[in-house]
Amino acid sequence: MKLTKLFVDFFNSERAGGLILIFCTLFSLVVTNILPSYGLIWHVEIANHHLVHWINDGLMAIFFLLIGLELEREIYIGELSSLKNASLPLLAALGGMVIPALVYYMINVNGGNVRGLGVPMATDIAFALGILSLLGNRVPNALKVFLTALAVIDDLGAIIVIAIFYTTTISLLNLGIALGIFAVLIVFNRLKVHQLWPYLAGGIAMWYFMLNSGVHATITGVLLAFAIPFGNGDERSPSYKLQHHLHKPVAFFILPLFALANTSIIIESDFYYALGSAISLGIMAGLLIGKPTGIVLFSFIATRLKLSVLPDHLGWKHLIGAGFLGGIGFTMSIFISLLAFDDIDLIDQSKISVMIASVVAGLIGFAWLKSISKTNVITE
Repeated sequence: MKLTKLFVDFFNSERAGGLILIFCTLFSLVVTNILPSYGLIWHVEIANHHLVHWINDGLMAIFFLLIGLELEREIYIGELSSLKNASLPLLAALGGMVIPALVYYMINVNGGNVRGLGVPMATDIAFALGILSLLGNRVPNALKVFLTALAVIDDLGAIIVIAIFYTTTISLLNLGIALGIFAVLIVFNRLKVHQLWPYLAGGIAMWYFMLNSGVHATITGVLLAFAIPFGNGDERSPSYKLQHHLHKPVAFFILPLFALANTSIIIESDFYYALGSAISLGIMAGLLIGKPTGIVLFSFIATRLKLSVLPDHLGWKHLIGAGFLGGIGFTMSIFISLLAFDDIDLIDQSKISVMIASVVAGLIGFAWLKSISKTNVITE
């Protein structure tokens, strides 16, 4: 399977970004527990908002813009460009969202904390591809493409979950203005306006009104991505140019900053007691059991019903490994935790559960794929 240059750039940036995320998380946890005042940095107020809010509501919109651009590329010329190719990662991602949510719900239905069911539904692209990249050519290119497509669809699903379940009050006026700006940008697209600045200026305005609408502002990133002209997807395409320029800022600045700001957690000596709570068990079981089960089960059903076929060089053992890597929730799971819970203790409890489950899922996925690849080195 031949990989496009833009896919290779995306994969490589996410790979490096995943390794940097690991370092930033460890750094933040260690420094916070040695110097508790470190966490106060992220709560410095700038223009009536804490720094952490600017990162989560502002900079993360750029991250979602990159995800939207990659999704657009996949739909037009990539793995999702035909129903035959798209059906497997699409249905696998659906299973990877539904089953973890169901696992979490079953554990928490009597505890009243069902709002957290979105937490184990997410997959962290950077971490998942970062772990996969450590195996190099020992895994087939088809697995890299499958996991990337699955993670991108998964993130889109997380955005939809955020829009539907984690939006409380809506200002119809602000939402209407934001959608009106989006409509204008679509008109620009149809008129073949290929300069990027009108879209970026409109995107900033759309973000402002979306922020004040009650709908989470990061959704602006995905909407803007689909307003930007794709053309034939070559290097002259506005979509290609923007995606190319966003790779490094997102991987090496935005996501590390998100990790530093959101993992400054003081870990108490008795923190392990909370791991037995329904919230923690729901999150960890959702990511470690629900994710791989949902991904493999829905993929199996799809192939049995002849809705999908496994790509060449991709076997069921590879999908099991991909299922565990899908259990690396981290960035998106932490992001949803911030929206799901109001109590800071529950938020920290959720974050710790996400980090533990993500590390375990990553280790299992890596060990599994390495073990099945020992005698089957891929040279394609």
